[in-house]
Amino acid sequence: MAVVGGERGKTHVHDLPEAVLSQVLELVRDVRSRNAVALVCRKWRFLERLTRTSLSLRGHIRNPFLLPTCFPSVSHLDLSLLSPWGYHPFHYLPAPTRLDGYLHPDNYNDHHHLLAADQQHLVAQRLGQAFPNVMSLTVYARDPSALQALAPHWPGLRHAKLVRWHQRPQNPLGADVAPLLAACSSLLSLDLSHFYCWTEDLPPALQAYPAAAASLACLDLLSASSAEGFRASELAAIAAACPNLRHLLASCVFNPRYFGFVGDASLQALAAACPRLSLLHLVDPSTLSSARPTHDPADNDLTQDDAAITATGLESLFAALPELEDLAFDLGHNVRDAGPALEALGRKCPRIKSLKLGHLHGVCKAVWLHLDGVSLCGGLETLSVKNCPDLTDAGLATIARGCRRLSRLEIHGCGKVTETGVKKLASMLRSTLVDVRISGCRQLDAAQSLRALEPVRDRIERLHVDCVWVRPELKRSPENMAKAAANLDDLLEFEEQEISDELRDKKCSRHWEEECVDDGDPSKSSDSSSGFWCWIWDRLRFLSVWVPAGEVLSPLVDAGLDCCPELEEICIKVEGDCRTCPKPAQRVFGLSSLSRYPRLAKMKLDCGEAIGYALTAPTGHMDLSLWERFYLHGIGDLNLYELDYWPPQDKEVNQRSLSLPATGLIQECLTLRKLFIHGTTHEHFMRFFLAMPNLRDVQLREDYYPAPENDTSTKMRVDSCSRFEDALNSTLIPD
Repeated sequence: MAVVGGERGKTHVHDLPEAVLSQVLELVRDVRSRNAVALVCRKWRFLERLTRTSLSLRGHIRNPFLLPTCFPSVSHLDLSLLSPWGYHPFHYLPAPTRLDGYLHPDNYNDHHHLLAADQQHLVAQRLGQAFPNVMSLTVYARDPSALQALAPHWPGLRHAKLVRWHQRPQNPLGADVAPLLAACSSLLSLDLSHFYCWTEDLPPALQAYPAAAASLACLDLLSASSAEGFRASELAAIAAACPNLRHLLASCVFNPRYFGFVGDASLQALAAACPRLSLLHLVDPSTLSSARPTHDPADNDLTQDDAAITATGLESLFAALPELEDLAFDLGHNVRDAGPALEALGRKCPRIKSLKLGHLHGVCKAVWLHLDGVSLCGGLETLSVKNCPDLTDAGLATIARGCRRLSRLEIHGCGKVTETGVKKLASMLRSTLVDVRISGCRQLDAAQSLRALEPVRDRIERLHVDCVWVRPELKRSPENMAKAAANLDDLLEFEEQEISDELRDKKCSRHWEEECVDDGDPSKSSDSSSGFWCWIWDRLRFLSVWVPAGEVLSPLVDAGLDCCPELEEICIKVEGDCRTCPKPAQRVFGLSSLSRYPRLAKMKLDCGEAIGYALTAPTGHMDLSLWERFYLHGIGDLNLYELDYWPPQDKEVNQRSLSLPATGLIQECLTLRKLFIHGTTHEHFMRFFLAMPNLRDVQLREDYYPAPENDTSTKMRVDSCSRFEDALNSTLIPD
């Protein structure tokens, strides 16, 4: 921080002119780093507040005097995380009155009153004065009153994102979006991907305010909470009202059995109305669900319904959109012989860089030595192929030959792809591939997927694999590794001459570790003295895994993820019906095995699609509290900074609640600073978290549809959240 300026003194960074120092502080993006900068001195605090452009408010509107007024340069304001979560800034619940030490029964109702109209406008005006330069707004709009009060204070708003997981109020069509379009006529982008509404709501609102609709360039309508997609007439109305769209993301009805399905004619009408589209994502609503389909597309691809979209219709669409750069077609229904259409995409849309295909057959047939299908899109940097039953290893090799710039690759539900094909592709794309997702492929378990990525092991940064354990023992031995190396040698003999000699020198560069890192699992202690082969994933920073219900996580380490020195974030998705699962053979899920990753600080543990018994389970079955104990055991051994946790649920009663065993286990993670529970719980359970010394940010988010409107009296309500936050804010944080 100090530079010697002579024998008599030193020159410090804070001696720089304010104009130069302000530009330096603008380069600091991390929130905690900026907060640390503000603690240096008053001058730095003033400049940091003056240069901050993004702010997310977490406070409670019941204390409007605490609203910060020292951030005049904030251009992005997030009001969707206000406490309690799920209410816009003008909701409040009056403090209950006490009679003889008991709560008055009139205050037990769950209907949240609104502030008077003049008070709403007063708070909105204070927000407008505190943040006069807001250009991007994110708000939880539970009803239209939030936008009616806020939008007029920022008429120059350019970007807006609305959030709502609660049920739609009984308002006229378009009433939820109309206040925003009426007040902000120069809006460039509108994001409704986390906003539950009806598909019939948007066309009337856009048609009622043509100036705002014509100014829109980006429209995101991929809402996972809606089971219905836009029909052909609605899609045409949206396209006609927004002729200047550059980005369009929408879920559509592609099922030809439904009235108003989207077909070739609808695509041509869309392209004619919005010829400047550079990003187009049209997907089936079923593909947006986080739950996986139970069938294997490779087994019954001939019995599924075909979409009303043909290869000829796709060619016409591509010819009408020459500026297309990002395309997603995840239809949920088969499109036969799509190869010629994809070849036309490479010719008609030379800027195409990202492509996501779902249920398209003939993506790359690789019949002869020449390139075909998607392999002719040579400028691709991102490719996702989902549920393509005829994609083979030869097709992957052809794609690798034609798309030499691929940096992100996703393969999902491709039953004919094997370890050999993925390894071949990884070898040919070694210089570019950094992000890989392999899931739902029946011939690729976890160990095979990791072995297939060995050529890019030292370069990959983001990875997803399925925790599917075919063999009971996945421990590696020198004999097994020698066999794997021999297989790799055989594969390299058939590779093209483009593969560098560096890869050939590194094909056997495995590191022999003399001692095994003990993760507390007694099943690994038997051969820890003899050592094992250790693969080092030098640049891996993000890991995502999918685990079937009832399976364990601990074999993942022995499958190939031994050493990840740079791993910072992990996402674990547990899915399945726990009611049909027998009791696991092991008592714990295996989170303690992740303690070998020294930099692991952020975890997302999503058990939201794990279904079980919320109340009393039948004899021989485990209820949700026991399953939570199983999955969370060992989390205290990890040095986590942030945890996002989705408790398992019982869909029959729409209950996703944190149990007592889960609360006690999370409490053992003493290094946690941020805790987000995507569900609800009891107030006295939350009191356990007050004993965690570093915890600073806790929030309950019911971000699943439908979010409970009326929780029982024993669950967390507005007053409960307020009392917990007051107790949490009164604790002393070490830093």
